[in-house]
Amino acid sequence: MDEKGENWKLTLAYDGTDFHGWQVQPNQPTIQGELSDAIYRIVGERVLPQGSGRTDAGVHALAQVASCLLAAPIPPANLQRALNRSLPASIRVLAAEIAPIGFHARHSATSKTYEYRIFRDDLCSPFLARYAYALNWPLDLEAMTLAAAQVIGEHDFSSFAANDPDRNVRDENPNSQPSFVRTIHNSSWDMEGNLLIYRVTGSGFLHHMVRNLVGTFLDVGRGNLAAAAIAEILAAKTRSAAGSTAPARGLFLVDVRY
Repeated sequence: MDEKGENWKLTLAYDGTDFHGWQVQPNQPTIQGELSDAIYRIVGERVLPQGSGRTDAGVHALAQVASCLLAAPIPPANLQRALNRSLPASIRVLAAEIAPIGFHARHSATSKTYEYRIFRDDLCSPFLARYAYALNWPLDLEAMTLAAAQVIGEHDFSSFAANDPDRNVRDENPNSQPSFVRTIHNSSWDMEGNLLIYRVTGSGFLHHMVRNLVGTFLDVGRGNLAAAAIAEILAAKTRSAAGSTAPARGLFLVDVRY
């Protein structure tokens, strides 16, 4: 144990619909804020858990990871149980475990995987509408698959980042000079029942990067953009070269590796 207490690793799932993203904000409900308040109610310590990444308003998580130091001695199973009793039903702690003192949810991460889900039938159930982008326009899946493959590897993703460089640098490179270079290990589209799912795994992601990739690939699928144009968009290094930002409700953080 460190002189300040134990270092905790918390794995969470949440429905992001009713929250203004991960990061705590004044007078707004956030995942980080709810978790911080729940910890305070349980152990009386005011901490700000650090997440593996800052999911935006409306974005969901199947396995977000957070870390924080707590001085109170509490068994992991007891902390998990108490947090789930204190948190709103839309946030669940899947696991609570003591981590090495040098572990940090964001800085220690080696890769993250996101999914973007598009509902492809005529009528989207109200029980699914919060968790998928309902889009029944004709799409060329083969062209979208070719486009997605072009972002695999190390690239400068300036064209797919939101126009807020300070946010991008703080999220993924807190101690370095501004860089928009990321490495993508997998980028693919698959049909699973009535859902078209984009899966992407990478070393890290810029603000809005996945949603901007999806919006651009949808332009390819509609025939508004050639699949080969992705290389030109990457080379342009300007947000205006890429497509629109896909809605937040279809995006899930599904896995973080360390």
